Amino acid sequence: MIDGMVRVCSFALAMIVATSAVHGQLFTPAPGAELLHRPLDQILDVDVRDGLVYYRALKSERSRLDRYVASLNVTPATYQGWSKNQQMAFWVNAYNAFVLATVINHYPLHGTIRQIPGAFDKATWHAAGRTVTLDQIEKTILSEFKDPRLYLALGRGSVGSGRLRSEAYTGERLERQLAETRSDFVNNRYMYRLDHLTNTISVTPIVSWREADFVAAYDKPDDPALKGMEQRSPIERAIIAFVWPKLLPSEREFVQKNEFKVAFMEMDWRLNDLTGGRVE
Repeated sequence: MIDGMVRVCSFALAMIVATSAVHGQLFTPAPGAELLHRPLDQILDVDVRDGLVYYRALKSERSRLDRYVASLNVTPATYQGWSKNQQMAFWVNAYNAFVLATVINHYPLHGTIRQIPGAFDKATWHAAGRTVTLDQIEKTILSEFKDPRLYLALGRGSVGSGRLRSEAYTGERLERQLAETRSDFVNNRYMYRLDHLTNTISVTPIVSWREADFVAAYDKPDDPALKGMEQRSPIERAIIAFVWPKLLPSEREFVQKNEFKVAFMEMDWRLNDLTGGRVE
């Protein structure tokens, strides 16, 4: 399994050395970064801050990203030899890299990524011997893994999506990384808001888009967090179960009163661009 990845990505270390020289610094990849994803690890480390992207800088040195994108078209046999976690990390990284490439292909944007014709449902990419769109990765491939946290790991080129990490996903680090998306969720106002004044819990529409996956994963009858919530809808129970471990005591008291209503936010599609200043 590991040997196959090493064979496919034998050029990766040389590329890291070369690109590190360009930046005038020595890049140390995060522990556990498989060779295939180390170039992306470097790109994200340099060009992403708090989920926002230096698209202008990324475009000026786009050859690094282009080489990484090309390297994702490993053979199906190589892909099948990986662990489940490595496969999940592969597709999340592929999605995020394809989004970055989509944006810089049209940068500067005078609007959002959704104004790029066919960005999600028409433009095709090659990965693991397959020709895929971004929508196919999210709706068809990632859904097979039955872990809805993966949807929150996708940087859709918008401030309203999950926070784009400054590191690549890897099989070894995946569980920790996905666990952190849960913490990020309750601390990101584009993902989750609890309003005591209006008795409202508002969550990202991403949850509603992938409702069946969240319900299947988190609406469990034996979950202590859902005691007394039998009359709630399945998606409401799934939302509570998902956020419960990360809530403050006062927030848990609010939820246990069971008087709240659940609302889905509008997706904020503003470009997650750090070049022109921080998005507020």
